[in-house]
This record gives sequence, C-alpha cells and structure tokens, in this order.
Amino acid sequence: MYLYKSFKRGNRHAAAANEHHRRGGESIPPPSRGDGADNLTLKELRPPSVPHRSLFRPSSVPHPPAADMSGRAGDLSPKQAEALEQFRGRIQDVLPQLPAQDDHFLLRWLRARNFNLQKSEAMLRKHLEFRKQIKVDAILTDWRPPEVIEKYLSGGMCGYDREGSPIWYDIIGPVDPKGLFLSASKQDFIKSKIRDCEALQKECSLQSQRLEKNVESITMIYDVEGLGLKHLWKPAIETYGEILQMFEENYPEGLKRLFVIKAPKLFPVAFNLVKHFLSENTRQKIYILGANWQEVLLKYIDEEELPAIYGGKLTDPDGDPRCRTKINHVGPVPPSYYVRDHVKVDYERCLTVSRGSSQQLDYEILFPGCVLRWQFATEGADIGFGVFLKAKKGEWKKASQMHEVVLSQRYNSHLVPEDGSLTCERPGVYVLRFDNTYSIFQAKRISFSVEVLLPDHMQSPHGASKDHEPAAGDGQS
Repeated sequence: MYLYKSFKRGNRHAAAANEHHRRGGESIPPPSRGDGADNLTLKELRPPSVPHRSLFRPSSVPHPPAADMSGRAGDLSPKQAEALEQFRGRIQDVLPQLPAQDDHFLLRWLRARNFNLQKSEAMLRKHLEFRKQIKVDAILTDWRPPEVIEKYLSGGMCGYDREGSPIWYDIIGPVDPKGLFLSASKQDFIKSKIRDCEALQKECSLQSQRLEKNVESITMIYDVEGLGLKHLWKPAIETYGEILQMFEENYPEGLKRLFVIKAPKLFPVAFNLVKHFLSENTRQKIYILGANWQEVLLKYIDEEELPAIYGGKLTDPDGDPRCRTKINHVGPVPPSYYVRDHVKVDYERCLTVSRGSSQQLDYEILFPGCVLRWQFATEGADIGFGVFLKAKKGEWKKASQMHEVVLSQRYNSHLVPEDGSLTCERPGVYVLRFDNTYSIFQAKRISFSVEVLLPDHMQSPHGASKDHEPAAGDGQS
C-alpha cells in the first residue's frame, strides 16, 4: 500500500484514476513504488499480502462475502449486482421520496448491512421516517440552530482531500459542554448535527458534478488538544452517543476516514465511552496520529487545501491561519446565554447520612489512568463531600488517616446538583465520603451516581503503541 499524489491535470496517473472513477470508486489507485514510497518509514511499509488494520480493528474480524469486490457501482460481484436489482424492486414505493435514487446511493445501504436485503430495506425505510419526523428535506433552508450553538459549538467544513471529498474539522478542547447544555436543548444539538450532515451530503453531490465522478463520503479531522475531564460530563457524553448513533443509522458509508490529532492521555478513556455507538466498519476508519500528524495529513490533503494552522497553506482572505470563516473556533459560553441552572439527571442510587455522621463509598482502582466520575444531589440542605485514597478495600479509616485527593468541602447540592471527576494517577482504593458531621439536627438524603471509566486499549497491530496512519485507499466508505 503506497500513498498517492494529488490528482491534478497532467498527473501521469490520471488515466488510471479516471478508469477507476468510471467504475464507481473514490480512491485513486496507489502509484508505483517509486512515486512516494520513499516518504514512508520502513515500519509503515507492508507487503500487499498483509491486510491493513486500523488502530481499533481486532485481528479476528471476518471478511464479508465477496471481499475482493468493493460493493460499489461498477465493482459488484454477480450476487451483489442481483441484490442491488432486488433491493431497487423492493423499495419502488418509496424510491421517489429518497434524496437520491442512483445505484451509488442505494449501494451505501446495502454495504452498511453486508448486502442483507431485509436489513438494508428496514434501515432505509426507518431513515425515511426519520427524515419526515425531523423535516430533514427543509432543514438547510427553514431551520437555524440557536445563536449559542452557532457561536460556541466548534467545527466546520473546510477544503477537500486529494480525492475531492469535503473535509470536516471538529476542535474539541475549547468546547464548553456544560455551558452549551445550560443554554440550549439536547434536541437542538442533535438537530444541528443533522443539519451539518445534510450540508456535507449536499457538498458531496456538488463535488460529484464538478469532478464528474462519484463523491459520497467525507474526511474528518478531530483536533482533541485540550480534551479534559469537563468533556467527560455524563449528559454531554450521552448526547454525543445519540448523535453518533443517528449518524450510523441515517448516513451509512458517509465517512471515508477520520484522523485524530494531538490526542492527550485522557483520549483512551473518552473513546472507550463512545466506541460502542460505532459500527465495526466505522471503527476501522479511525486513525490516531502522533507527533508526525502534519506530515500524514499532507499525504492525504494538498497543502493548498489544508489550513495553515494544521501545516498547510490555506488561510482566510485576511491571512488568518485558522480559517475562522469556515471553521468555528470557540471559547466558554457566557452565562448570559444560560436558560437553566442545571441539567436534569437520573441518579442510580440513594442513601441517607444520619445527623452528625458520614458515609464512605469505596472504589478499587487496579491500574492508573482510570477516571472516577460522580454526580449527586441532596434534598433540603447541603452536604460535605471529598475524595480520599487508602491502601486496602474493606477497612474503615477516619478522614484524617487517609490521603485527601479531592478537597472535602460543603456543597449546596440541594440547590444545584454537583458533578465532578478525577483521573486516578495510581492504583488503590478511592473513597467518596459524604460528610454530615457538622449537622446536629438534620439527616441528609442523597441521590447519586458513580462510575469508573476505563481507558480503551490502544495497542497497535504491530504490538507497540506507535503513531499510526492508514495506507492510501484504506478506510474508504
């Protein structure tokens, strides 16, 4: 697998590329060994017989039927071609209601369900109900997100990769999840992401016309510099999971590849929280890049199409290297946008702390890097809360005999529910202590949820944790 060069007029691979596009594929055929192989390190070169695996792809994934055929228009096995014809016949009653009716569009639904006719049909019909319910056909013209989302939700579409696919950027670090959720509804967040998906699909259609080839999927760049505990806030993670599920169910095969750049130590924990929302096919398209991320991006994106802040030459007309006219770079949400003082939470447990006493909850952490996350609310009055560390589970110790890792203090959790998290830097027993020793007359009723978040195992297929990138043509929709 060797990396390709830009497809431009005069490129000596143009003829082969045009033939490939005529057959329905998106990726440019890999050039010969002499055209760019010297840009790769020895560890990145693999013989053609070794299948490429992305960072999260398990080694035991079975190959789908007719693995030598892509399942795209012009590259179908006889069984796949027959399935396409039958599929078109089965959905004749709803075909006019679809956003597209060509083979390229129908094959996306078939590939998403491994050419299982019944499952593909059910998926497509469910999508049509989704479009009617959300009024998707008019979402780009008749609906705008609330101002706070437009101003303080990061990201945007900017440029095209070397195959002509639109590129979408998400910039996670500066996002203020709690501020956004205190200012807008969950439905508005989900609807704004549906609007983004429709805008990207529209741009793919326009690119198909401009380039006279099929463009149906996008490249995504996830900039996770600054990812922190605030981004693991449970309501935000749950909503993000719903958005991922919506994307999987309604925009199949819409992702070509996703590059994660500047990943901090917390990223494995964050990924572990959302990966179960992703299909195996989608996980195979995710690539974690390391210190050489700029070099890798430039292999897939021409420097004229890559923002200068990411190593390219693209800027706004005023010279802004961040391309703010296309990519939204945000900051904390001003409290003036808040429409509520807290987000409703469903708690998992309750306990009562008697007057003049305390309650301790033990959580054993076996290895470093785990995250302890808690939420609680009280009825009628405040409560003291702190986190401590001790050596052995089951033995009771006074607060003064344990190491204090989160300062114990009183919280007005009867007025505003409290939440927090802690990255556990070392193994041991972490004690969540609810303190009511200061109350002479009143017991406290507490509703709470506590979770231990585990990091995802990010071991590369070669047995070492290393910077990883896909080879040319891999990770296609």
